[in-house]
Amino acid sequence: MSGLRVKKGDVVFWEGTVSDCAFIIEKGSFEVTKKCGNGTNRLVGVLHASDIFGEMGLIDGRPRSATVTALEDGNVNVISKENFEKLAQKSPETLMPLLKVLSTRLRETLERASA
Repeated sequence: MSGLRVKKGDVVFWEGTVSDCAFIIEKGSFEVTKKCGNGTNRLVGVLHASDIFGEMGLIDGRPRSATVTALEDGNVNVISKENFEKLAQKSPETLMPLLKVLSTRLRETLERASA
């Protein structure tokens, strides 16, 4: 894992770009936005210390599903696809927190869709 410093307003990644790593927030807050059909951006959520983002691309290899922007100066740890795959092979039990994050996000999405 390597570290990355970000400044307020920095875009960590854009929706639609290649997914080759995930990020764990060490310090700071980040907004997640998704493009709507009319070209505007919709706020999906705000992430804080210890949250993970960009993880879906590590699993499915598809392009980024949203844009993530720093709301303040901060630090994130970067998990490469190679390191993720090594971890999954050697210690699959360490992936449980990631699976819980994915499950929680899916549940929240389903709840919003049915409201």
